[in-house]
Amino acid sequence: MLTALSIANIVLIERLDLDFEAGLGVLTGETGAGKSILLDALGLALGMRADSALVRQGSNQAQVTASFAPPAPGTPLAELLAANEIALEAGEALLIRRTLKADGGSRAFLNDQPCSAALLREIGTHLVEIHGQHDDRGLLAPAGHRALLDTYGRADTAAVAAAHAAWRAAEAKLAAARAAILEAERDREWLEHCVTELQALGPQPGEEAELAEARAAMQKGERLAGDLGAIMEAFEGSESGPALLRGAARRLDRLAGDHPLLAEALAGLDRAIIEADEAETKLHEAARAMEYDPDRLEATETRLFELRAMARKHGCQPDDLAALADDLAARLDAIEGGSAGLAKLETEVAETAAAYTHAATALSDLRTKAAARLDAAVAGELLPLKLDAARFRTLVERLPAERWGEAGIDRVEFLISTNPGAPFAPLAKIASGGELSRFILALKVALAEEGGADTIIFDEIDRGVGGAVASAIGERLARLAKGTGSAAGKQLLAVTHSPQVAAKGAAHFIIAKSSEGTVTRTSVRALDAAGRREEIARMLSGAEVTDEARAQAERLLETV
Repeated sequence: MLTALSIANIVLIERLDLDFEAGLGVLTGETGAGKSILLDALGLALGMRADSALVRQGSNQAQVTASFAPPAPGTPLAELLAANEIALEAGEALLIRRTLKADGGSRAFLNDQPCSAALLREIGTHLVEIHGQHDDRGLLAPAGHRALLDTYGRADTAAVAAAHAAWRAAEAKLAAARAAILEAERDREWLEHCVTELQALGPQPGEEAELAEARAAMQKGERLAGDLGAIMEAFEGSESGPALLRGAARRLDRLAGDHPLLAEALAGLDRAIIEADEAETKLHEAARAMEYDPDRLEATETRLFELRAMARKHGCQPDDLAALADDLAARLDAIEGGSAGLAKLETEVAETAAAYTHAATALSDLRTKAAARLDAAVAGELLPLKLDAARFRTLVERLPAERWGEAGIDRVEFLISTNPGAPFAPLAKIASGGELSRFILALKVALAEEGGADTIIFDEIDRGVGGAVASAIGERLARLAKGTGSAAGKQLLAVTHSPQVAAKGAAHFIIAKSSEGTVTRTSVRALDAAGRREEIARMLSGAEVTDEARAQAERLLETV
């Protein structure tokens, strides 16, 4: 909801600060007072084209600042702001500022964060709807008619969207399986050869490292065999070092009691014998570990080289050969069992397609019924708005199968016929400016939608009508602003020349133009009760306000 608007140096507006509230606000003033300037300024804040002609003569820069109530969490607007990293504190207003230089340059800011005009326009569509004589957005855009009808009919499209996603996912799986089988079929001969070769080799993870380690140990054993043999000879036979130490220890054992030093010498010999025994044990263990067997070494090297050669052939590491063998075997199996697998996936596609068609058909039936109710509701609004010759129809048309999507199988468009016997056609193509605005109002009242922008502006919706029709327009604007049933109320701003419409406003702003010498200014101010009566009386009587006009104005205000 628009809460405040500040304008500086826009055409005839030198400085203007306005506050707005919820409900219906009306803007009146004499022709040429500058009502369009106010809308142009708001449009500039909402991202419309920056025209340097808007800059007030003699000024270097124009600026518009619009303040909006904070968006509710989870709404499309809140998500759009978050996606563009526009952070708002809890309860913080959304502040839009747009500056325009006399040379045509412009800048835009969202809560003092620079943004593009394109983002401003996108955000603006969530904030304000402007319906005027040349409106080509909002209800006139067929792209949004289906969503509007779904909102009106309280249609839950989530089930259809989920069914469509499941269907497309099943189709993607089937397509991928067919492509995989086709590719595998082309490589069948190569796959059979590779699988046979790998299965014959039987590679195991970690095998290459074990073989390399064993080969290195045996090669060391071959090099050290002579040295180890000579060393082992020093530990063998009666003349070996350990044997001589044991003989000396036995003799010394008989003498050790004769002197303390002999006892210490015996202890030293015992330690030497123990160390020699441990050294001999280690030597035997090392000899066994590095035992050199030419046949075993050859077999180890052959296996190692086969693994490495196979890995090079397939461009992978030796440890990956086992996994590669399983993968190639699976691809070969997929060819053999492909038909059965495809049949299962084809069944899944058929089942999900049927589920989608069932859900989408039910949604289509609901739309058709909602369309009939909407047509009747709009028809009830046309007669009071002096559109009694017109007919409204909501087209619900089945799309070709290739265009079915997550929103269903229908194309929805609002059509009108303005004269008896005339064919139905889109709103924007056959309605005149005044008719168009009244059709939009009728639709808005009939839909009473909870979605869409919270602020709606009608620019001279009462053009060319008066009396009872103008009164009907005012009543419907007030009803739309208040909301009905479960539908939330809107903030409506109506630029009007009709006293009947002006009298229905909860707030009334007058736009006036004044001149001082060669300087002309446009001003806008809110009217109190007395001011409203005087302005409505002026609208009723013209330049000279009569007591009769004031009395009639009072009666109009009393009916609100």
